[in-house]
This record gives sequence, structure tokens and C-alpha cells, in this order.
Amino acid sequence: MVSRIFIIAEAGVNHNGDLKLAHELIDAASSAGADAVKFQTFNTDLLAGKFSLRASYQKNTAGEGDQASLLRSLELKEEWYPEIVDHCSKSQIEFMSTPFHKEAADLLAPLIRRFKIGSGDLTDIPFLQHVASLGKPVILSTGMADMQEIRTAFSALGEDKKVPLTLLHCTSQYPAPFASVNLNAMATLRSEFKVPVGYSDHTAGISVPIAAAAMGATVIEKHFTIDRNLPGPDHKASLTPSSISAMIRSIREVEEALGSSKKCPTSEEEEIKRVSRKSIVAATSLKAGSRITESMLAIKRPGTGISPGELSHVIGKKLNTSAEEDQPLRWEMLDEE
Repeated sequence: MVSRIFIIAEAGVNHNGDLKLAHELIDAASSAGADAVKFQTFNTDLLAGKFSLRASYQKNTAGEGDQASLLRSLELKEEWYPEIVDHCSKSQIEFMSTPFHKEAADLLAPLIRRFKIGSGDLTDIPFLQHVASLGKPVILSTGMADMQEIRTAFSALGEDKKVPLTLLHCTSQYPAPFASVNLNAMATLRSEFKVPVGYSDHTAGISVPIAAAAMGATVIEKHFTIDRNLPGPDHKASLTPSSISAMIRSIREVEEALGSSKKCPTSEEEEIKRVSRKSIVAATSLKAGSRITESMLAIKRPGTGISPGELSHVIGKKLNTSAEEDQPLRWEMLDEE
């Protein structure tokens, strides 16, 4: 059976610096059936310098300005963490948050089961080494990266520190065009690094993460919001609560459908097999002692008798009992001679 896919509902900064909204996001993620709800942990002064500019999608959704002024309004305040973690625990959903610098990782370490590192920090090797030193499993997104950059990050996290590592394929566009997704790259990551591989999605809609589930993703991450019309940089590229619920239902259905790699009839198919397959039947009423010729036989439903593939082995045998028209023949009705 396929292992259960770990689904992360990415709240990110969609709390807009509002604790009440953060609680609403936790409730929505839990109700949708996600395994974890993930926020972002950073101190703006430690993350963005004064020359840091906003990305195009941030300008389109949050207006012009430097990046620091935008980030400052989206910080998750340190004093909120105990309440947020407690809410997650009571809602039976795992609390996660992505750290963006060493101090954030240290803050989160006692609060989380695993780290999720964003694509932007894949090349921050000192940061990755620090995260690895904290000894928790790491999920690393690989957006914007080439294979050599991923190898270097993998060495910092996986080979040297022996930290359990999952790599997420990702296309860092907001939203990401379908033609830029390249889901087949998941197989490339899996083949080279021999670690679990998943997918962090930035496309519009839910079809691509569902496809990723069918292609063997072990982790799927997707942004969501309470209301796509709220102010802020990520809301418009996020799913609504109803949409993320639909995505998770579909992923669970795909997960169940993937099932086993063994090819054999299911127990439910056994009944259908008897109804829909065919047997060798008597073409007319036959008397006991008749030597069977091909003209005495027909191939018809049901599939409860000798298989049509055995026709050549039936011809020439003698019936040891009578058979009425259309009656399926069984081996015990035939002499062995």
C-alpha cells in the first residue's frame, strides 16, 4: 500500500499580522483534513536589508515599496506562539512554521516536529547547516534551483548531518503556469538523491497537486486563505477553505486508488468475473456418454465453467453426465480418457 501523503496547508503570512485570523486559518486547515498548518517565522530586520525590493507579484497584490515594510506587517509575533501551538494541538493538526534565519529556527525548534525550509534559502548553506544541527527532520523546497545547487544543499542537510530529508519539487512563480511545472522533475530528484520527494504547489487550482499525488509525492504543500480578497501578497494565489478541502479529498481518493503494485483480481471482482466472463457451454442438449465435437459447443456467459482458452482440451473428451443447452461445462463432467 502507498504510504499516507503528508499534506501541508500553507497559511504562510495570510494571517496579515492578525492573531484572530491566524486562529481562523488553523480551524480551516483542520476542517479541510490537512495534516499540518504552516506559518512563516522571521524577524524583518534579520531577513531583509534596505536594498531588498518587492517581487512583481508582491507589487501587484500589495503595492509598491521596499520588501521590509511589507514583511514587517506580516510577522508572526513571538508572544503568539504558545497560543497558536496550543490551538493546533486542540484542533489535532500539526503546527509548522518555516524559519528564515537561524534565530527563527532556534525559536521554532522546541515547538515543531520537523522543519520546512523555503526555496529561497536553499543556497544559504550556513543556515541549512545550523538547521541540520538542531537534529529534526527537514523538508526542503527546491524552487529556482538547478541540480548542482540541490546537491550542495543536500550535502549540508543530508549527507553530512544525517538528518532525515524530504525534497519538494517547486516552481517559484505566483501563480506558476502549468507549462512551467515540470512534475516529471520529481522523478529526477527521487532517482538521484534516494530520499522521499514531494511537491510544493503554486499553480492556480487543484489539478496539479492531485497529479503530484498520483506520481508518488510523499508531501504536498499548498497555500490557502480565508478570503482571497483580503489585502496582502499571497491571498490571490491561495486556495479558499472549500477549495483546499476539495484538493485534500481528491488526494486521499488518489492515494487510496494507488493501492498495491500487485496485479490480481480484487475480492469484489470475483463476483463480476463470474458474471461477465464466458465459459464453454453445451450448444444443444447433450446425453451422457457423448464424445464431444466442436459443433456441440458454444462460448457464452456466465464465467462459471471451463474457460474458453481450454477449448482444444475439451474437444474429444466424453461426457460422463448429461448437459442441457447453454449449461456451462465443468471438468468433473468429463472423463479423463
